[in-house]
Amino acid sequence: MMVGEGYDGDDFYCDVAIPRAAELAVVHDDEQVLAYHHTRPFWATHVVVVPKRHIGSLTSVRNDDEEDVRALLWVVQAVAADVEAAHGEAAVLTNLGRYQDSKHLHVHVHARGHLR
Repeated sequence: MMVGEGYDGDDFYCDVAIPRAAELAVVHDDEQVLAYHHTRPFWATHVVVVPKRHIGSLTSVRNDDEEDVRALLWVVQAVAADVEAAHGEAAVLTNLGRYQDSKHLHVHVHARGHLR
């Protein structure tokens, strides 16, 4: 069974990914940030980077989130550099509003090559 298969809540990261990180293909894991290969990738290379402390979205970031957002961006930068080095390209994306299935700030780092 795939991690989170059948999950229908609104915060996959707090409810499933962070507490079950050992079951994921982890790229980075520290006290503040988790990065892992997406469990249902849209691109052939598709990494999700998420702060471990709940932050709703990019547009809900507040001053007291600064340390977590800085840590998130450092990991996004490192993952993007690795993807770019491996594939010659990388894209960084976050979703907002109705585009954001999981209501927890997260960033997708990917290279071309759609799977779906």
